[in-house]
Amino acid sequence: MRVSNVTVRKRLTIALLCGILIFFIIDVRLGYVQFFLGNWLTDGAKDSWSRNIPFEPERGEIVDRNGVALATNMSAPTVYVVPRQIKDPVETAEKLAAVLNTSKEKLYKDITKKEMNVRISGGRKITHEKAKEVRSLGLEGVYIGEDSKRHYPFGNYLSHVLGFAGIDNQGLMGLELYYDKDLKGEKGSVQFYADAKGKRMNDMADDYDPPEDGLNLKLTIDSKVQTIIERELDIAQATYNPDGIIAIAMNPNNGEILAMSSRPGFDPAKFQEVAPEVYNRNLPVWSTYEPGSTFKIITLAAALEEGKVDLENEHFHDSGSVKVGGANLRCWKRGGHGSQTYLEVVQNSCNPGFVELGERLGKETLFKYIRNFGFGEKTGIDLQGEGKGILFNLDRVGPVELATTAFGQGVSVTPIQQVAALSAAINGGTLYTPYIAKELIDPKTGEVVMKKTPVAKREVISEETSKEIRHALESVVAQGSGKKAFVEGYRVGGKTGTAQKVKDGRYMENNHIVSFIGFAPADDPELVVYVAVDNPKGTVQFGGVVSAPIVGNIMGDSLRALGVKPRKGQLEKEYTYPDTPMVEVPNVVGMTKKEIGEIFVNLRIDASGDGDTVIKQTPQPGIKLKEGSTIRLYFDKKE
Repeated sequence: MRVSNVTVRKRLTIALLCGILIFFIIDVRLGYVQFFLGNWLTDGAKDSWSRNIPFEPERGEIVDRNGVALATNMSAPTVYVVPRQIKDPVETAEKLAAVLNTSKEKLYKDITKKEMNVRISGGRKITHEKAKEVRSLGLEGVYIGEDSKRHYPFGNYLSHVLGFAGIDNQGLMGLELYYDKDLKGEKGSVQFYADAKGKRMNDMADDYDPPEDGLNLKLTIDSKVQTIIERELDIAQATYNPDGIIAIAMNPNNGEILAMSSRPGFDPAKFQEVAPEVYNRNLPVWSTYEPGSTFKIITLAAALEEGKVDLENEHFHDSGSVKVGGANLRCWKRGGHGSQTYLEVVQNSCNPGFVELGERLGKETLFKYIRNFGFGEKTGIDLQGEGKGILFNLDRVGPVELATTAFGQGVSVTPIQQVAALSAAINGGTLYTPYIAKELIDPKTGEVVMKKTPVAKREVISEETSKEIRHALESVVAQGSGKKAFVEGYRVGGKTGTAQKVKDGRYMENNHIVSFIGFAPADDPELVVYVAVDNPKGTVQFGGVVSAPIVGNIMGDSLRALGVKPRKGQLEKEYTYPDTPMVEVPNVVGMTKKEIGEIFVNLRIDASGDGDTVIKQTPQPGIKLKEGSTIRLYFDKKE
């Protein structure tokens, strides 16, 4: 059958149009791939060829308030392999094992893994000398990646607070964990290219993506105060061999922690060498126990604020015990203190006197103040593992529970709660949230990324009540049970605490936590120091005997280190045996030897120089020394 020309032309036209349409679609597709998918496909191809050697970021440093480094980094390279590039796994494993002092069997397993790159066993965080030896082997497929490890320059100094970081530079405990997200930074890498067989493509340049270092963390800690506390805790550990020791120093006016330590301690770089219960528990914020007489400060504050007591003019007779609800509650002093003002009740830490104050207040009022001072809840300090203590449920508080709570027995509190509460009692009445991290700082620009400011929770007492508490507690140190915390030239206030430890619901015999909490200067407090010693051996277990002198030493040296000047108006210390009285050094410059002999001063004289007249003396006039101390006088001839 013959096809007409018209039909042929129609068919050719349709074929032409279909061809044009097909080529148009192909052109559009090619254009789309070229112009819109080109970069994506190129990057995808490069990714399939690329191999990454990680570069770890520098973990942010932790420094004290003055910039002293407490946690830093040390460069520690890491060995990586690209398994596909290794031609002879057995030989490579043998050579690396010889340098890295590790098992060649383990290395062989790493080298033959079906992965892009592998961080090999025994090659993590090695020394630069070892890294140099690995490079000198010239092994194909073996690379050195930049890495670092955490370094704690002062060993066990502040260890429970700082915590530590693991081998992957991740925070595991303490501030290292609490601020891990800010400290750790972002990883970088060196990227090179290899074909499907793993052979390096030398015609393509390597790409370097730099790591982003972590932020530096500045603390409220003052290393001068921290060093003093560490020293005193070491001395106490050697002297008393206790089960544990706790110490905290804080600025009472804003909640900044200036120092914190405990024993037993550990070196953060060697945390694997101690039991987990040692490094897992930051005792100043974790441990809870009966506070003993330091808790009487809260009862005193409540009674003064509610107008239930007049310290100077009201008297109380202590016979040595008091009966409450069928229970006989004893004073620590056998036979009691007899008749005393309520100021003397505080000075003598008289239990029956505080039972009376508790009864005057009643359970609702006393427990209201206890909770307002922050007990029964966490303080909110920026450290992990904080305890909140245990208080009686109000509906279960009878006469006996009210009485024992008033003098610090039957309740459980943390050391940091006690420090925050005392600070509120003596700073004018404001309860602050304690904190230890001050700023987060960009290490490149120095820009402050985060800055913490004091957080005032609430007003718990009036300024007038706070002033009375400061006076009462200063008298405890000068004339009461806290005499061993007395610091010549500084107005120190404080309170002793002696609490029996509880085990299986029973009080233990001859096993106490003895404590002292002090502050200075008493007229305008700038420093609060708390020390608790758990079961000191070979001594009388009283807070005034063991803990008070430790606080006194910390307080005196810390105040001088912080530049706090001695103040006038210090209460005269009441001396008891075997205390040595203090003698004020007189001004003898210009006096003759005969005139000096007529002055009755119980000081020894070390004389030097010719002549009869004093031209210089050491120490200067007005300084107080222990009776029998030596002063040096320089003599010359009178002109």
